[in-house]
Amino acid sequence: MLDRHQTIAAVVLDHSECAEVFARHRINFCCQGNVSLEAAASKGGLDLDALLTELAQVITLRGGGEAVDPRTLTTPQLVQHIVVRHHDSIRRSLPFVNSLSLKVARVHGEREPSLIILHQALLDFAEAFLPHLDAEEQTLFPALATIDALGGPVPDRLLAAMQHDHREVVELLEHVRELTHDFTPPEQACGSYRALFSELAQLEADTLQHIHLENHVLRPRFIADAPRA
Repeated sequence: MLDRHQTIAAVVLDHSECAEVFARHRINFCCQGNVSLEAAASKGGLDLDALLTELAQVITLRGGGEAVDPRTLTTPQLVQHIVVRHHDSIRRSLPFVNSLSLKVARVHGEREPSLIILHQALLDFAEAFLPHLDAEEQTLFPALATIDALGGPVPDRLLAAMQHDHREVVELLEHVRELTHDFTPPEQACGSYRALFSELAQLEADTLQHIHLENHVLRPRFIADAPRA
């Protein structure tokens, strides 16, 4: 049973399937997750009871939820999960998505200029996000692993940079969602057009889950005053 006072970040940690519902309603659960369901619904102009019903339905459909609760993982295990489940997946999917968006823009861009803008938005997303993944794996994660093992303070600049990057990436994703009308292709869309929008929906879900884990599971372990989900 969901509690209207529960944070949206906590809801996603307990029921990862709810992330799709929040994303569809443009509720930012990864960078602004420490607000209650009630406050999020009010801010988004949504009926709270309807939102709670929708969330309960997806929870019922999913059943058992995630096989692994990320909160139970050690820090090295959590970092490995983030890299394998999200970083590697994003690195694999981005080249395909960008090539597919270029193809769709070339074929349909003259009639639909928004597809040309979409392709550039995806290039901007890759330019911002891929160096962020590299920086985490080469600098942030090793530093956190050392601190987890030996203790000591966390360099503020590392976690501040992570959160700055997260906010930028989420803004870029919001632009992509707007350009695609919530990943809804037109009725006459060809197979490549539809495949592109499907891949973009998956890319958004993967990216938001990745940021959510870092903001609401990893970061609070090293920041004493960080709100916990």
